[in-house]
Formats: sequence, structure tokens, C-alpha cells
Amino acid sequence: MRIDLHAHSTASDGTDSPAELVRNAAAAGLDVVAITDHDTVRGHAEAVAALPAGLTLVTGAELSCRLDGVGLHMLAYLFDPEEPAFARERELVRDDRVPRARAMVGKLQALGVPVTWEQVARIAGDGSVGRPHIATALVELGVVKTVSDAFTTEWLADGGRAYAEKHELDPFEAIRLVKAAGGVAVFAHPGAAKRGQTVPESAIAELAAAGLDGIEVDHMDHDDATRARLHALAAELGLLTTGSSDYHGSRKTCRLGEFTTDPEIYGEITRRAFGAFPVPGAGGLHSA
Repeated sequence: MRIDLHAHSTASDGTDSPAELVRNAAAAGLDVVAITDHDTVRGHAEAVAALPAGLTLVTGAELSCRLDGVGLHMLAYLFDPEEPAFARERELVRDDRVPRARAMVGKLQALGVPVTWEQVARIAGDGSVGRPHIATALVELGVVKTVSDAFTTEWLADGGRAYAEKHELDPFEAIRLVKAAGGVAVFAHPGAAKRGQTVPESAIAELAAAGLDGIEVDHMDHDDATRARLHALAAELGLLTTGSSDYHGSRKTCRLGEFTTDPEIYGEITRRAFGAFPVPGAGGLHSA
């Protein structure tokens, strides 16, 4: 089985619609794909409706968190999307994205960049607006060559010249909410130092003690040494280890299935979850 547990659609900052995402996952030879848009479940229904035969969908979300001033992301899988406390918190995070993005546009304008809110809103479309949309605007304007080049302290990285804060979850609270909604919590790309400051291993140990299920190890932003270190840490802490592409369509260079999760780990994730269940494809209404 080929299992990719981290992919984004136009419901947040990917360039594939949810329907396109599942079709492309099937075309890439995947058996299982997770849709994990930022702080939203809006793409789930469309993805389920378009699910091709032979592909299983894992519903999820990637939660924006912050610990001691350091930003981090928590992947939540197979939770009940209607659970009130968790739904309310996701809404708070999502609603703060627009004023935060407007603030970043204002900072860029003050730095002499001719970006406009209208441009960023056009790029985001119906998605949950975020830094990748602003980064895409910078690429369009020729300010940077790639989206990744915008995520430096010169521009949009944490603490960067155009960075602005938004409402984010405490990761311990995120774990509590995910678990209370019947889901499974996995720390996304914990060693991605190229994105900015990362949390120390001692913090990962504390998160594990608080109920964290796993860490995403095999990821494009982890070099071989980082993967080896994270595998050893996971073994020490009794955490599951996942692998995934963090696919964003054409917005990033990663390909669906570039990294995958071991079927035994996937099986354990599905055994632990009780808020929702993987959806087997039976030839979606819009899959042709």
C-alpha cells in the first residue's frame, strides 16, 4: 500500500480542488490519501463525493499552533468535525487569517512591495488565506523566485519583516481537543529548521506525555540526519512515525506520494481513531 497522510487543496493553500486532489492521488498510484487543509474541513465533502474507486480518503486538518513563541503545526486525523469545542476553536483560528493576511500585506507595502489585498484575495480564492498565498503574490511580482524563497526573515518567516501574528492554538490544548473529538494527533514536520525555529526535543517529550500520537518524520523538509534523529526520538517516546508529501499542487515542488507512511502505522492510526473513519472510494460522482 502507498499511503500519503498530508495533502492540501484549494480549501486552504493548495492549488488542486478537493476533487482534483483525490483524482491526482489515484493517478499517482496512492491507495490512501489524507486531506489536511489548514484549520478547516471545508474540502472534505467535495473530496468524498469525487473519491475514485480504489482510493481511500482519510479526513483531517492541519492545526496552527504556537509554543513559547515558536510556530508549529499539528496534523489531526479522523476526528468528529461536528464536536463543538474543537469546531469553535478551528473557527477562531480560521477567522483570524484574513486580518492577519491584511496586516502582512500592509507591512509589505510599507517595505515598498506593490502587493495589494485584491491580488492576494484573488490567489486565495475560496481557500483559507495564508502566507503561501501572499508568497505566491510575491512570486507574481518578481520579488522572489519561488514560494519557498518568501519564507525567510527578509519577508514572511516567523519574525520576518512582513510577519504578523494570528490566533493559534496551544499545542497541548490542540491535542486535548483532537483526542476529545475522537481523533489522532501527529506533530507535522517537527524538524523543518529551514522554515524557522523549531521546538526542542524536550517539548516533543512533553507533548508525548500529554497524548501526542506521533510525529511526521519522512518529509521533504527533513534531511537524512534529521529523519534518523526523529526516528530514534519516536522510538524512545513510543510515538508513531508517519511519512507524507505535504502536497500543495503547483504551489510547491513536492509530489503526491513523494514520502509515504508504513501500512502498519496507518493501521494503528485507524485503530486509535473513533471520531470518523476512512472513506473507501467507490467511484465518486465526479471522479470520471
